[in-house]
Amino acid sequence: MDLELKQKFLASWKKFFGEAELPITFYYTNETTGAEAVKPSKGWSCFIAHLQPVRKGQALRFDVDAIGCLGGKRYLGFTRSLSPTIHFFLSCGIPGKLEGERYKKTPEIAQQLISSQTEFIAPAKYMVCKRWDLLEEADHPEVAIFFVTPDILSGLFTLANFDRADSNGVFSPFSAGCGAIVKFPYDEKDAPEPRAVIGLFDPSARPYIGPNELTFAVPMNKLTAMINDMEESFLIAPAWTKLSQRLKK
Repeated sequence: MDLELKQKFLASWKKFFGEAELPITFYYTNETTGAEAVKPSKGWSCFIAHLQPVRKGQALRFDVDAIGCLGGKRYLGFTRSLSPTIHFFLSCGIPGKLEGERYKKTPEIAQQLISSQTEFIAPAKYMVCKRWDLLEEADHPEVAIFFVTPDILSGLFTLANFDRADSNGVFSPFSAGCGAIVKFPYDEKDAPEPRAVIGLFDPSARPYIGPNELTFAVPMNKLTAMINDMEESFLIAPAWTKLSQRLKK
């Protein structure tokens, strides 16, 4: 981690966003140091729920066995496997056998969505999740995840579009909660013009975050540009100065 960049962000975040929650980060590694290992899951569990202690300052290391959801394993890149009935699960279910989530109108639509998605394979055995202020020089964060209220989101959204001539510096794909904060922003890091991702619209994942929160996930190369733009952006203009007074409250 570039410690100068780390401190620059901390100072700018404090200046423009007050006491708003710091982002967490993640990266993939084969090293077993620097974070506490999450114990193997004994049943179903949501990856989003595991991030609560990370938000509070605990660094955690995940492997395939720590993820208690097949979808989570896939979105984190730890497996390519999918249930053979996933298209029914996402839609109408199978009477008497499987309850459907009804997130898609028909199994056919669900299958088309699944087939259109690119595979994501984790580049290493472990994923380390760590809050920004706890990052050390040996860490190499690849994505930052902000848990945001609407006012904070408006600032990050506008900043992500500051250096673009188009209107597409941010996007919001239909996805499971973990996909919106891991797979999609991780894929963006290699894009010619990386974008940020607004997420956690997934009703199944929302019980594990606050009722007025969404996520804003951004690859580090994009976030670095955003950090360097802060002092010359709208953040120093009257509109944000007025809004920031509400953040302080």
